[in-house]
Amino acid sequence: MTGWLSSAKRWARAIKRDVVALWIAARDPRTPAAARIVAAIVAAYALSPVDLIPDFIPVLGYLDDLLIVPLGILWAVRLIPAPLMEEFRARAVRRTDRPTSRAGLIAIVAIWLAAAIAAALLAWSRLAAR
Repeated sequence: MTGWLSSAKRWARAIKRDVVALWIAARDPRTPAAARIVAAIVAAYALSPVDLIPDFIPVLGYLDDLLIVPLGILWAVRLIPAPLMEEFRARAVRRTDRPTSRAGLIAIVAIWLAAAIAAALLAWSRLAAR
């Protein structure tokens, strides 16, 4: 296995572990309030079964996976005290199940629905103006 491929696999495992750690952090009362909010948003989005930008859309589809989620993780991790984050990471490694986020799913579906309604209203107003 080449060096960059093994590095990429380590990075992907770390991302998965940190998403679960943030899911745990968002529920822990010892986590500062701002960190809990950011951790909850990042974990909900990352654990949602659907993406805001579907992966089949060229370039943009992977943008969230390669940029948005990792940047959100970095932001949340910076807000959580290091000893707590290490504890959450250790707990995440020990978990055998992968949590999912219904809240993330609902939020993304709501965004897509709102965009569809806005597009329909815009199209209707343009057609009615003719």
